[in-house]
Amino acid sequence: MRRASFLFSGLVCPGKEEVMAKAKQHKYPSRVKYESEHPVVSCRVPRELYDLMVKAKEVEGRSFTDLLELGLKIHQVQSSNISEARQDGYRKGYAEAETLYKVTYACSVCGEAALITSEEAKKRAGEHMTAEGWGHQGCHERRSRGEI
Repeated sequence: MRRASFLFSGLVCPGKEEVMAKAKQHKYPSRVKYESEHPVVSCRVPRELYDLMVKAKEVEGRSFTDLLELGLKIHQVQSSNISEARQDGYRKGYAEAETLYKVTYACSVCGEAALITSEEAKKRAGEHMTAEGWGHQGCHERRSRGEI
């Protein structure tokens, strides 16, 4: 680089180095398209991981891109399995809770199952069950033994 004086807003700045601007290199449209469809991925990895990648590359004859793609596919399958297991567990848990806690009665008009959801309906159902002698199994057993 050569020494030069630059003119900034009418002031001369001696002693600054002149920076030569690089001419933009012409890229063919096919190159531009390729680069836009294949972006560069760069990252730093621990030496142990790098050594494993190089070893896998040599043993399996794959590129780093192939190894990355393989790892992502495995991750995708595992994520899918986890998601399916989560949904399956939710469905099973919901069905189990529904079996334990959902209270229905036959509609007096159409005969189909109707849910007891309102506070008033829950209160009335509880009063009816008490009046009909419903209670804890253990309490009934103790009564039958004469303990209560």
